[in-house]
Amino acid sequence: MATAVPAKAEQIKESLKETLIGTEAPEGVSQESRARFLQHASLEENGELLMSQEDFVNAIAPPEEDYHKIARVQYGLLFSVADVHKRGKLSMQDFHAYENLITKPDADYEAPFRLFDVDGNGMVDIDELKKIVEAHKGSESLPFDWESEWATLYIGSAKNRHVLTYPQFAQMMRGLVGERIRQAFKAYDTDNDGYIDAAAFEKIIRSSSGHKLSDHILDNLPTLCNIGAASKISYANVRAFTNIMREMDLIDLIVRNATSKSSDGKISRTDFLAEAARITRFVQYTPMEADILFHFAGLDNESTRLELGSFEKVLDASWQDVGERLESARGAAAKAVQKTGGFLHSVLESAHHFALGAVAGAFGAFMVYPIDLVKTRMQNQRSSAPGQRMYDNSIDCFRKIVRNEGFKGLYAGVLPQLVGVAPEKAIKLTVNDLVRGALTDKKSNSIQLSSEIIAGGTAGFCQVVFTNPLEIVKIRLQIQGELAKRSDAVPRRSAMWIVRNLGVVGLYKGASACLLRDGPFSAIYFPTYAHLKKDFFGESPQKKLGVVQLLTAGAIAGMPAAYLTTPCDVIKTRLQVEARKGEATYNGLVDAARKIYAQEGFKAFWKGGPARILRSSPQFGFTLAAYEVLSGLLPLPGSEKSEAQKAAAGRMEPSVGLREDTAPLSYLRSRNALKVILDIDNNFGKIRVPEGKSFMGLPFGRPKASS
Repeated sequence: MATAVPAKAEQIKESLKETLIGTEAPEGVSQESRARFLQHASLEENGELLMSQEDFVNAIAPPEEDYHKIARVQYGLLFSVADVHKRGKLSMQDFHAYENLITKPDADYEAPFRLFDVDGNGMVDIDELKKIVEAHKGSESLPFDWESEWATLYIGSAKNRHVLTYPQFAQMMRGLVGERIRQAFKAYDTDNDGYIDAAAFEKIIRSSSGHKLSDHILDNLPTLCNIGAASKISYANVRAFTNIMREMDLIDLIVRNATSKSSDGKISRTDFLAEAARITRFVQYTPMEADILFHFAGLDNESTRLELGSFEKVLDASWQDVGERLESARGAAAKAVQKTGGFLHSVLESAHHFALGAVAGAFGAFMVYPIDLVKTRMQNQRSSAPGQRMYDNSIDCFRKIVRNEGFKGLYAGVLPQLVGVAPEKAIKLTVNDLVRGALTDKKSNSIQLSSEIIAGGTAGFCQVVFTNPLEIVKIRLQIQGELAKRSDAVPRRSAMWIVRNLGVVGLYKGASACLLRDGPFSAIYFPTYAHLKKDFFGESPQKKLGVVQLLTAGAIAGMPAAYLTTPCDVIKTRLQVEARKGEATYNGLVDAARKIYAQEGFKAFWKGGPARILRSSPQFGFTLAAYEVLSGLLPLPGSEKSEAQKAAAGRMEPSVGLREDTAPLSYLRSRNALKVILDIDNNFGKIRVPEGKSFMGLPFGRPKASS
């Protein structure tokens, strides 16, 4: 039996797998689609995650949206489109196939076509379509004659019936609402005089087009009889009304253009018709159509000249009768909150990234600290004569530290390192992101290599503010263990003693060498890391890298960055270490470089190079991998929703008019496909289910239960 518990375990398993090795969505499917499936799938069968119909509706119709036009339960109709195997549940592949279908340019019609294509053979049998319509009709549905002259032009007469191909079906659906209204008008025109009363007109329009029109229009439908002298509504009035409703998008454009040209921002009926003549070539609005448009737009306005806002109630299907003043106040408040919230959010976001960078930096530093200690000891070894050297190589150094100082000696000075590396790495990561973002071309979302180098270098230079004090304290603590075995050794000092003894100026001793090391290091590291992720591991919107790939990319990028900056690191170490008796002292960057070369040769500049690679390469790999993993595991509070859900919020409903839809295309196309289906009957998807039963989709295409 499928249960939610194993499904949750499977989700955790998938999440862990995604974190470690990354994910790659099938071609044409975004990571957002895959994430939406994993987020909503609640069934599990033989180790496979599956979606129920309820899960599917939650995925394509976010609960926080406004569904006063199309009931949210009606989105379950599209489950039958996705459930091609008629199992009553969807696999990840089924959901991906639906997402791919719904993003096609003609998905508005192809999705309804697949709903009625019972056998899946690319044809719609009109008898099957009629059965489905009958199964979903309500008690007050408008009558429709499938043997009418209009219908037989598409499907043939009863004796010469033929199936519908997709193009034929789509074209028939295009004109279906008009024919439904015509037949309904004829049915209510009992006197055959070409007139119906206002109540009949309202019922016809609500039943055929209520899911497409604004509340303002629907609430004022009976007033159409006041457009002329008669108390009834003629067929000409009905056709003019439907023509206006069908051309909402074009009317929106005409109204916008006309009001923008008006000196007071208002237009009259004459202005509208004049602008329509300028814009349109083949569509000509009749005087009656213009009268109907201005009638509904001007119901709350005594003037014959109307502003752009007056047309919103007519053109925007999402408009609700909640009072324009409330809507205006809500908009003003939203702008104020958005402005304040935007600033506070940016501050919180920066603090969040800084905190994650600090934790990730401390983690990376701790993991490789023993290697860093060996590197420092090797770089501070000044004699090149075999008999005078304390360590022969990095491995020998490691062994002697463990033998003489114990395992704890490998972590001498680690506490100030962890305290200081947190802000250091956080600054580096933050500055690189900021500069990189500023230098990225906003149109193409690309950045030149030179800009990547500048961003990385800037980040490296900025971190020196924290790096230099950290380095000088850490190095002196690391060398203390080496001095403890000498007879002339000085007493062990604490980190605070070193800080007080050096003072503010002393803490920045060797800062010039630190700048020369950290700037080039980051200038090499960050571009290399970015290109390894993109060009070698293939990171893309469809492929998300896991910890293993991120760690590998970070480690590889750290190799050239660490080794090529070793000379600067050697000079910095010599400047910052307190010289022993008889050892050379240095008076700055240039003096140190000259004396090292003169006394120890060119090879001395590369001391500790291998240890530096072994330390810096995995350290930055651990740091960046931890940073990206923590960013996913610990998102900024309030930002847990997917980008698609955030973009969709409050933007699912508008279909025409003055406001643009900003929800993801798959959400909008699902909504528009439903609107085409509801053109047949707006009761689709509202079937009453017997007590104790659950609706498993449309009553067709399912295997019969064995007796």
